[in-house]
Amino acid sequence: MNPRRAAYTRARTIVVDDAVLAPPGPGQVRIDVAYTSICGTDLHIFHGEMDARVSTPAVLGHEMSGRVAAIGEGVEGRAIGDPVTVMPLAWCGTCPACRAGHSHICHNLVFLGIDAPGSMQGSWNVPVSTLIDLPAALPLDHAALVEPTAVAIHDVTRAGLEPGEHALVVGAGPIGVLIALVARRNGAHVILVEPDPHRRAVAEKLDLSVLDPVGSDVAAEVAAWSGGAGTEVAFEVSGAAAGVTTAVDSLATRGRLVQVAIHPYPRPVILHRFFWRELTLIGARLYERADFEAAARLLADGEIPAAALISRIEPIERAADAFSTLETGPGVMKVLIDCGGAR
Repeated sequence: MNPRRAAYTRARTIVVDDAVLAPPGPGQVRIDVAYTSICGTDLHIFHGEMDARVSTPAVLGHEMSGRVAAIGEGVEGRAIGDPVTVMPLAWCGTCPACRAGHSHICHNLVFLGIDAPGSMQGSWNVPVSTLIDLPAALPLDHAALVEPTAVAIHDVTRAGLEPGEHALVVGAGPIGVLIALVARRNGAHVILVEPDPHRRAVAEKLDLSVLDPVGSDVAAEVAAWSGGAGTEVAFEVSGAAAGVTTAVDSLATRGRLVQVAIHPYPRPVILHRFFWRELTLIGARLYERADFEAAARLLADGEIPAAALISRIEPIERAADAFSTLETGPGVMKVLIDCGGAR
């Protein structure tokens, strides 16, 4: 029986059909994909917002787990059955960013699952250089959260967050909650802002403090929480114009705004506040290998409670319904696609 794949064909349309089971080429391995998690970027593609970049039919997905199933010519140090995830980045090695040591934001970056076929299929050929080993004790469904956890680790690292500092996270979706968990683990005092009651409830079950911005003055509450100073770091994870304003207004003197969410449209920003308080804006885009390796360890050790973030797992045949559920359904955090390739 051929493996199945879920492919984006046009706005709000996912088609499930047979994938081509091709042998891995030189320097590649074939992965039997166990699970792929749907992320915010996948939703942007699903909405048709990235059609200029994505070639259809496009196999989406990059938050994944699986096992090595076949090994291409020239690949060493790999064995059939190895549990792995993929850091879905392929860089050129020659552009100014790569030469400066920032290959994860290569000027010519190819992102697997966006610019090239992704993991929402039962069988996936990838360069061996993208593989990240998974601890044997880490369940493969939990391992599908290594990539978003790596995002959170990179964001907190970019912030330069120190133990004892205050960190505001605007947006308590999966990435926001993961940032809060990583920041708390690093010794920061953390508070989230989130209007959705289900997301607030998930965060509260993880013993995270959460504010409802509806009908409240978040900046005033953050000032009181931080002893009148404001927060040293604010992570903007909401992707909303109001979220940017909330984050900026809550920052202390010389505070750092870490921009995590993708904003497809220009947002108004009060630059006078940046001038007045000598604020700093920090971009945080992806991750590096060390972030992935640290994420796998945190999940395996149970320091990131993956089960609390996984709302449901759907078979690949229901991939279209899974996208619709994540887009519109109440009470949902992470939705995983069971790609059927490995256990």
